[in-house]
Amino acid sequence: MHIRSVLMAVVLVLLLSALTSCTGRTESEPTEVFRVGVFVPGVVEGSPTYELLTEGVQRAANEKAGDNADSPAVTVKVVEGGFNQALWEQGLTSMAASEEYDLIVSSNPEIPDIVDSITQSFPTQQFLIMDAHRADNPSVHTVMFNQREQAFLAGYFAGLVGTSDMSDREGPVRVGLLVGQEYPIMNNVILPGYEFGVRAVDPDASVDFRVLGNWYDAGRAAELADSMYATGSDVILTIAGGGSQGVIATARDREKYVIWYDTNGLDQAPGVVIGSTYIALDQAAYERTLAAIEGKLLYGEAEVLGVADGYVGFVQDDQLYRRHVSEAVREAQAEIVARMQNGDFYLEMPLN
Repeated sequence: MHIRSVLMAVVLVLLLSALTSCTGRTESEPTEVFRVGVFVPGVVEGSPTYELLTEGVQRAANEKAGDNADSPAVTVKVVEGGFNQALWEQGLTSMAASEEYDLIVSSNPEIPDIVDSITQSFPTQQFLIMDAHRADNPSVHTVMFNQREQAFLAGYFAGLVGTSDMSDREGPVRVGLLVGQEYPIMNNVILPGYEFGVRAVDPDASVDFRVLGNWYDAGRAAELADSMYATGSDVILTIAGGGSQGVIATARDREKYVIWYDTNGLDQAPGVVIGSTYIALDQAAYERTLAAIEGKLLYGEAEVLGVADGYVGFVQDDQLYRRHVSEAVREAQAEIVARMQNGDFYLEMPLN
């Protein structure tokens, strides 16, 4: 019996050795894990920007984890910070202090200032911040989309609509811009870019700029939009989160138009939402998260991506766009987009 037991033990050892040589690891050997935390300064549902952000990060995680057996497992946890900006620092600080994340990803122009103070206390915590610009923090990589170009494309389209047979206007073009809140990028980049675009079509055009005061009050947004349409705006660019649904409702009632921002919103209300800019935030988030997992992301670097880079554009290949927008407007819009893609028309963008 003793000899048989010894022989069985030897066989088991040999089997275990063979299994180990085949797999490169034993069952008990821990798998390397790369942990990503996504801090959403708001909520994901109903916010195109944060939906794109989380989709891009998760795609990188899924792809990297599935590459091969030697790839690290990648976990992604999404933390929603809510609409109260005063609580964002507390939420981000808690994530950094927990030491649970190899990378924290977020997206908002205000986040770099918050992160600056956090990295003083937690210098080893690394951050990827989209839709923001900060080049002097060695723990942070930022990606900003050229929103001056993006807003210009929306304004140029609005101007074309106002001067076309899609409008019964006589006299200078008047268009609207309704936003959730004011902030430096909005006041210094998006609004001027939109005005520049409209006036590139009609130098005498005017822009009715209104502020909702939050990112969710569709009822109040409907009231503001009604006033804007009543005072002559043919089309409104809405950047108001959930409030944008109120703009759509009013536009439908008044048989007016809406322009969408950041994502293809043409199917939000076909024939009412007639134009849409987009940013490839999901693609940028995917690429930079993948680089971080692979140890290739350069911290302390700030990127600015625009139309010529392929990350900012205007939706032209949607059948709803072709159905509801006149050929003359589509051709003129396509021409300005092509010029920007080719570098023949360049807008210098202030960073804040």
